[in-house]
Amino acid sequence: MKLVIAIVHDEDAYELVDNITEKGFQVTKLATTGGFLKSGNTTLMIGVEKERVEEVLDIIKNVCKTRKTIISAPSPVMGTAGVFVPNPMEVTIGGATVFVLDVDRFEKF
Repeated sequence: MKLVIAIVHDEDAYELVDNITEKGFQVTKLATTGGFLKSGNTTLMIGVEKERVEEVLDIIKNVCKTRKTIISAPSPVMGTAGVFVPNPMEVTIGGATVFVLDVDRFEKF
């Protein structure tokens, strides 16, 4: 038995959960926050038989694509009147960070 932990962007979470459950997997969804952009993420925990791990990973790869977006980051340079000047910055969002862990024991009550 394996535990797949996938950290995905909120925009991908709904479709990903739908695709995973359509294939018969059970998933637990947790709302989390990313550290860099402090934006919403979703952490999914999926218990899966060792033989089906690649199937789950393929679903995640197909749904969670990276994309570019523009954010306004405050500039360290102060403008007139002592206000921070927004500095647009292109960043990559989306994709997934996935961990696959061994499960020594699994019980469902």
